[in-house]
Amino acid sequence: MDDQTTLRTDAVFDPQTVAGRTLSRDLRRAHRSIRSATDAAGLQLATGEIQALVHRAVHQVAPEPLTRFISTLNDQLTRRVIELTCADTHVQGVRWCWIALGSEGRQEQTLSSDQDNGIIFAGSGSGSAAALRKRLLPMALRMNEALDACGFPLCTGQIMASNPQWCLDLHEWRQRFASWIIEGDPQALLNASIFFDLRPLYGAVDLARTLTDWLADNASDNPRFLFQMTENALRRKAPLGVIRDFILEKEGKFAGSIDLKLHAATLFVDAARIYGLACGARASNTAGRLRLAGAALRLNQRDVHAWIGAFYFIQMLRMKNQQRCYERGLAMHNHVYPNELSAQERRGLRSALRQARALQKRLTLDYPGTG
Repeated sequence: MDDQTTLRTDAVFDPQTVAGRTLSRDLRRAHRSIRSATDAAGLQLATGEIQALVHRAVHQVAPEPLTRFISTLNDQLTRRVIELTCADTHVQGVRWCWIALGSEGRQEQTLSSDQDNGIIFAGSGSGSAAALRKRLLPMALRMNEALDACGFPLCTGQIMASNPQWCLDLHEWRQRFASWIIEGDPQALLNASIFFDLRPLYGAVDLARTLTDWLADNASDNPRFLFQMTENALRRKAPLGVIRDFILEKEGKFAGSIDLKLHAATLFVDAARIYGLACGARASNTAGRLRLAGAALRLNQRDVHAWIGAFYFIQMLRMKNQQRCYERGLAMHNHVYPNELSAQERRGLRSALRQARALQKRLTLDYPGTG
């Protein structure tokens, strides 16, 4: 579970170029805006600066540092929102931790991401979990609403800290995860795919680290659960055709397109999660999981490098597509139309999807009977 709170600008922007120096200057300004925000108006001003900076960086920064750059800025903004929101709340004496989930937990946010978060709190001898939760939920709702006002839409699936299901004490979280690991039904596997990507953002981070250590030990010791996770992950196939280059959506609003999130990036994310759990890795990031699993499980390093490169190619293609939507005044989405791609992008996407297929094939070898 890596929690990167800072990012060196020279690891993101080339200080030898005018564009790199300009982006570095704008990044420092965004940091100052976040730190100096004292109310909703200040937070929204900082949000605007972050969004403008990220949109300018899309065509100038490599994909892996770019996704970390976006997530780091969003982390800092989220922490400032939490600081201002909980400043006048009455939860003294309660140890709690705000956790990021999903793409935010993995530090893989793109230009358009909604909220996925929760709260872990410490049990207290002087009060039940239900009583402590009752004190925390109003604060959590204010935080979710404040984040929504800063450009992080409320989660339509209600995976947010203000939902009582995801505001739990440490013991309750362990019970919840244990039930998912034991049951292995479709809903449990879906929840596991989101909540196993948890990362602490604010508060008593030791609570999250304790939970992550417990999860790493218990998941790696349960081959049946990993087999079920693999079986579920392999239900999605890379959209590569036999006669045509790609298999496209046949109907609906985005007919003729490929969903780069659901049918491309997710193939890598799901496989990396399984390998990360199998080797007990504490990382929540897709590339980090693959690198750690590569060493621990003796995966071919050239294959690992190729999978990571393919994953970040897809991530960059997603962000470029979102950027094009933004420039046209359209809602940002993850659907790309192959006939709108350049020849180089089409070749790159075809190659990346072949790597996704190769990664899934490796999964079927490590978990025989799946796929």
